[in-house]
Parts: sequence; C-alpha cells; structure tokens
Amino acid sequence: MRDQFCATDSVFNAVEGKRHHETLVTFDRNAHKASYLERDLLKNAVIHRAETDIPACVNDVIGGLYKLRTIHLEPGQNAQLPVSDGKKSVSARVEAQDRELIQTKAGSFKTIRYEVFVFNGVLFKKSGRLQIWLTDDARHTPVQLRARMAFPIGSITFQLEKEERS
Repeated sequence: MRDQFCATDSVFNAVEGKRHHETLVTFDRNAHKASYLERDLLKNAVIHRAETDIPACVNDVIGGLYKLRTIHLEPGQNAQLPVSDGKKSVSARVEAQDRELIQTKAGSFKTIRYEVFVFNGVLFKKSGRLQIWLTDDARHTPVQLRARMAFPIGSITFQLEKEERS
C-alpha cells in the first residue's frame, strides 16, 4: 500500500490439501489497471489471468479496512470505498449501523458496527455479509470482524485478543 492506503500489489499463497495456488495482483496507478494472475504451483500452470480498470487510488480488501479506520461515520451514515480484487473493481458501500459494547479477551470496548457490502455479486459472487466493529474513539481500533456466509461454513469471527501500545 501507498499513501491513502492505495494498493500497489498483493500476493496470496494458498495451500489446501493437495492444492498449492499463488495469486498475484498488481495495481498500476498510472495506467489505471489491475492485473490478476493465479497459478497452480504444483502443476506450474496458469489457472486464471484477468485485467480490470481501476481508479488512481483503489484499496484491496485489507487496505479497505485501514482506509475505513480513517473515516469517521456516525450510525446511519454511509460512504463509498473503491475496492478491487484484481478481477473486478467496485465502489463498495460501507454503512455505520449501530453503537455496541463488545467484550473480548482484550477487554470491553465501545464500538461502532459497520457493514461493508462486498458480497452478493458486488465484489464477491458468494452470498454473505461482512461486519466490522471499530472502537468509537480516535484510534478506531478493529475489535471484531465477522463474515457470515450463506454456504455451510456459517460464519467466521475474528476478535481482538490483546492490545500492544507503544
């Protein structure tokens, strides 16, 4: 990532059973293009290659979380974030939904719950919901992230376990 959390490139290395895939996405700000390359490392073969138009500053999904931390939305407000996975580029809607008290191993936190609309054919084809809880303070620390999927996996929840302050 560069300034304003604009994506430059990402590498995803997935080992699942007997499969070993690597996905490389390169974001070219000057050409306004994202290039996607997925390879099977065991067979030394290209599985999928794509290119898509992007704005001058686009976030990958992780960079979008960092960007969200810089935007203060009150419950009921929403914003648009440019997001790309390299195959598709979208303006994802982010909605601040409610204030909630979240309890984790790291303690109790006053948060704002956000929903990021990237599933259901927006960026990802799969049906699901992505919710993020950020502290309701100047730091906007991620406390909890939940992806609820429509297929049998159900939901995946990440929670803050400890805070390290410098």
